[in-house]
Amino acid sequence: MTQNERSGRLAGDVAIVTGSTAGLGKEIARLFVAEGATVVVTGRNQARGDAIAAALRAAGGDASFVRADLGIDDDAHALIDTTIERYGALHVLVNNAVSPEIIARDGKAADVGNDVWEAMLRVNVLGAAWLLQRAIPQMLVQRRGSIVNISSRTAERASPRLAAYTASKGAMNALARSITLDYGRDGIRCNTVQPGYILHEERDVDLTPERRRYIEDMCITRPPAAIDVAYAVLFFASHESECISGVTLQVDAGSSAGRGRTFDYPPAE
Repeated sequence: MTQNERSGRLAGDVAIVTGSTAGLGKEIARLFVAEGATVVVTGRNQARGDAIAAALRAAGGDASFVRADLGIDDDAHALIDTTIERYGALHVLVNNAVSPEIIARDGKAADVGNDVWEAMLRVNVLGAAWLLQRAIPQMLVQRRGSIVNISSRTAERASPRLAAYTASKGAMNALARSITLDYGRDGIRCNTVQPGYILHEERDVDLTPERRRYIEDMCITRPPAAIDVAYAVLFFASHESECISGVTLQVDAGSSAGRGRTFDYPPAE
């Protein structure tokens, strides 16, 4: 199917979804392809990325994989350059990449080592900045583009022992507002999707009843899955949100408004 023959909310658009070889990023890439976009899958694992891109093509979509470590500026620049050379455009950039191994080494602010601070900021903040150095000039030529940052509920309601991660996600929220002011009148939008706890296809497959109840108790609605967050990203990527920029959308089952488990307590006499 050619680009002109595709239909869907992203028909004809070229999109990069970082961190799309697993989890949420993979679901966003799948949904984008289903909605007509040409998608560049990217991450550090070549074999896994090739397999995901092949599966998307087998399902009738247009997808390819470009390996990139976004903690390296040359890799980030090459990802954008390769996409533009291959497809001639870039309409959507989703900054979703994370590094679980770095998060596992996070902690309290006074206990986090310099190497962890630097590694976290390189992936979550500098990596996004390096991508923008190449993506925004292309979007300026096109006079349109949508940038979607994937943040976290911790950016506004911190979690214990995640100082570096929390700070990096707060920076992503602020970056969206800065991009909006600097480039909004040139047709470039930037919004933030802020998930809470997401049920994961691998991590949560063997949840104990007690752990599942704990997760459910944090929520006011049902616990979100990756597809729930992906739909929010799709909205920001599409033409439907052309008058929206610089906002943060929580996709966290209402838990940013208050913990659902507080409803279990009896009312005060």
